Amino acid sequence: MKKKKNRLTIGQILLMLIIFGVTLTMIIPLLNILAISLSGPSASIHMTGLDILPKDFTLDNYRVVFSNPNIFTSLINSIFIAVVGVAINITLTTIAAYVLVQPQLVLKKAIMVFLIVMMLFDPGLVPEYLVVQKIGLMGSRWSVILVDAVNVFYLIIMMRYFQGVPQSVLEAARIDGAGHMTILFRVVAPLQKAGIATISMFYAVMRWNEYIKAGIYISTPSKTTLQVILRQFVVENDTASLVGAGNLMNYNDLARMDYTAIRYATIIVAILPILLLYPIVLKYYAKDVMQGSVKE
Repeated sequence: MKKKKNRLTIGQILLMLIIFGVTLTMIIPLLNILAISLSGPSASIHMTGLDILPKDFTLDNYRVVFSNPNIFTSLINSIFIAVVGVAINITLTTIAAYVLVQPQLVLKKAIMVFLIVMMLFDPGLVPEYLVVQKIGLMGSRWSVILVDAVNVFYLIIMMRYFQGVPQSVLEAARIDGAGHMTILFRVVAPLQKAGIATISMFYAVMRWNEYIKAGIYISTPSKTTLQVILRQFVVENDTASLVGAGNLMNYNDLARMDYTAIRYATIIVAILPILLLYPIVLKYYAKDVMQGSVKE
């Protein structure tokens, strides 16, 4: 007998059209920014918000961006803060989540209530600023890294992932003589790669987009982040520092440049690294990491 083909219902078709339309509202602006950043000045000034293909293709806008010494140093600073910060975030979050899901933990409810209260009633920037100043981290990249070492909301999400590990797996590890650190890093973490990758992605986006605290705690241009420079160029419209003192282009060529296209090139440079992380995270969702681990 021939199997009946599944036909899409009207509701499913409408849902697909809605999702497609919402997707276009996010993709078209990005493609438009990319197209304008890759277009020559004579063409980019006439491009509308619906143009998604470059006109008079050129890389001059990116030459201007990367010839700015502040762009390169701030990019390195952002990468350092993101990589080191996420490593500290995910290490502390996984350890704390593992401890908090233990049923025999003393004062577990009191600890959870304290964490939730701290999440809901954030003391704000003023006490945090005084602490950073008191311990001597002002002007250092570590001021941005250490103040957000653990996010309570992400910690709770990680706890929910860890609670999904079957107790029989943990009991089997304990019978074999495994300690808590062995169980965490050799049993729980490998089984919950998808959860750890998800939280790591959340932390990476948070770290990469940080500009408020970086703008407050770091005043030295050589130590600030790319997002602070991006805000200076895009929001404050600082065209004087946008072209950079060390620019390789001559004055006449710079005078003909479209500064909107240069700002768009700066935006692409700022968002491209974080976009490259998504395929790495998505691959963990293609596998059933729990399959075959244990039979209940």
